[in-house]
Amino acid sequence: MQVFITGATGWIGSAVVDHMLDAGHEVTGLARSDASAAALEAKGARALRGDLDDLGGIRSGADAADAVVHLANKHDFANPAVSNRAERGAVQTIGEALAGSHRPFILAAGLASLTPGRVATEEDRSPFHGIDSMRAGGENLALEFVEQGVNMVVVRFAPTVHGDGDQGFMAGLVATARAKAVSAHIEDGGNRWAAIHRGDAGRIVQLALDKRAPAGTILHATAETGIPARDIAGAIGRGLGLPVVSVPADGAGEHFGWLNKFFGADMAASSDATRALLGWAPGGRTLAEDLDSGCYYR
Repeated sequence: MQVFITGATGWIGSAVVDHMLDAGHEVTGLARSDASAAALEAKGARALRGDLDDLGGIRSGADAADAVVHLANKHDFANPAVSNRAERGAVQTIGEALAGSHRPFILAAGLASLTPGRVATEEDRSPFHGIDSMRAGGENLALEFVEQGVNMVVVRFAPTVHGDGDQGFMAGLVATARAKAVSAHIEDGGNRWAAIHRGDAGRIVQLALDKRAPAGTILHATAETGIPARDIAGAIGRGLGLPVVSVPADGAGEHFGWLNKFFGADMAASSDATRALLGWAPGGRTLAEDLDSGCYYR
């Protein structure tokens, strides 16, 4: 298949591209810069120059593709309205381009605030609707295109997609621990995070396409259902040789900064239905193994 991928040179996207190419697909990736375009071409993929604000370019990429994977997100936590506007526009544009064709559209989504306090499953529906909600309500908007003849599949990624080279939440927590000279969790650290290795996350997206997951399917890219925050803090403390401490909830903002609202959240999720549908099982390292490997402390 000819697969168009947004976010193709990002942390997850680059793994998805590798898996798609290995499976024999032709890949075109949306590239914001010459460096991104060169990285894609070096792998044997094509580059389409543009970004999330270039809806005309996104439309042309989708029009020319047999399948679309939308992974890009601005992740502008200081200006969520900017991220939401871009996400809403991209989902709407891709959905309209694919309407009536029954071509696959795989959308990246998240697990934040989905089912706090209990383990989320693929059966849980997102409570977020509209541009002002989490990720602009993109998951529910995308699923509306099922009735318009789009083979719509949602992949909800664990809050930590980890591995060597990760610059996401784990890297931020390590940097905070270094700066504060302690590795901290909030209160008793009982809130949980699902986790998955980057290679496994990319593999799920490729399998969702190759096994033609039915329209309306929700998949969970999670290998570990829920790791307590205190265990994550403990692993970081071991890696840096720092004491592990608890910070009170009312002091978490000062200690963690922008990471506070994420590290204090409960984001546990199973992937039983995903494993059964795709015949998939995780093969990458666990989060503790990655944290203990030293790759986050270089």
